[in-house]
Amino acid sequence: MLIFITFCIIIIIQTFFYLFLFGKFSFLKPIKRKHQTLPVSVIICAKNEANNLQKNLPFIANQSYPKFEIVLVNDASTDDTLKIMEDFQLKYSSSKLSIQIQSIQNKEAKGKKSALSLGIDTANNNYLVLTDADCKPISSNWITEITSHINGEKEIILGYGAYQKIENSFLNKLIRFETLITAIQYFSYAKIGKAYMGVGRNMAYKKAVYTKNKGFQKHMHITSGDDDLFINEVSNKQNTEICFSKSSFTVSKPETHFKKWISQKRRHITTANHYKNFHKLLLGLFYISQILFWVLAVLLLVLQINTTITLVLITFRFIIWYLIIGKSAKLLQEKDLIIFAPLYEISLIFIQLYIFTKNILSPPKQW
Repeated sequence: MLIFITFCIIIIIQTFFYLFLFGKFSFLKPIKRKHQTLPVSVIICAKNEANNLQKNLPFIANQSYPKFEIVLVNDASTDDTLKIMEDFQLKYSSSKLSIQIQSIQNKEAKGKKSALSLGIDTANNNYLVLTDADCKPISSNWITEITSHINGEKEIILGYGAYQKIENSFLNKLIRFETLITAIQYFSYAKIGKAYMGVGRNMAYKKAVYTKNKGFQKHMHITSGDDDLFINEVSNKQNTEICFSKSSFTVSKPETHFKKWISQKRRHITTANHYKNFHKLLLGLFYISQILFWVLAVLLLVLQINTTITLVLITFRFIIWYLIIGKSAKLLQEKDLIIFAPLYEISLIFIQLYIFTKNILSPPKQW
């Protein structure tokens, strides 16, 4: 009987998260904002990204925004990254587009915080749009869309960084599903005034916010966190907005090898221990409720404990779950993930459990 009571509590917790918290994002509609012509600097840091820069920088240069600046930071690269940047500067610099290049040599510290700090300090404009070398905007209106959400009060804009779709690849769908779930969470928390992260692939904020916070000083010793830990520190109910119109998306090339993706996730997850206690509590509770839902549901059915009521509760949870996941997937152009979403969910739950355990036993040392 204790198992069944626990399962009922888990259903209540899951209902709270999916319907009352994640619903804050899922039931939204993109709002058409008035376009602005703010003085914008796009900042891109790159370490050994020559090929990606060659492919993606033209998409940045060909934005329809009237006038802007691109700040490129060569992060101690050993390939042709700097040469690609210099060629790009020669080819695309114009009265509309100013391009600056900075370089870090013989870098010892891992992560991109020092490079990003240099880029931000170099930027001539107060409005910063951030992305990565392996990303490209989906449309020529990317800068226009994401900056249209900035106003006197809203100083931080969180965007969506999608991953390229690869046909007939379970790993690709798993990566994109994890990205979708993460976006649902950080968008929803932002809508209740409790933003805890953004993605460095697609966000914008005022330079003044960075300066007031003294940059990444509080967590400079931590390899990652230039996006999530920074947002965790500076965001509040008044200064943060989300942007999820299709034209504002960026898209990145995903990992195609499972082992490399696991290593990437192991690194990224190390910042979670440094979140505010409120966020750690809710994020932990959500994950535990996910595990217990599946474990207890199977256990109750196998042991035939209150089978009819258990099936009703399982059905109820999946109706709410599909409603929220489905609406969010449509908003973020990930509709192909909906049909087999339960398979991706249960796979992701146990992969995350493996990553948590692995990180405790052997913390990742390389970036």
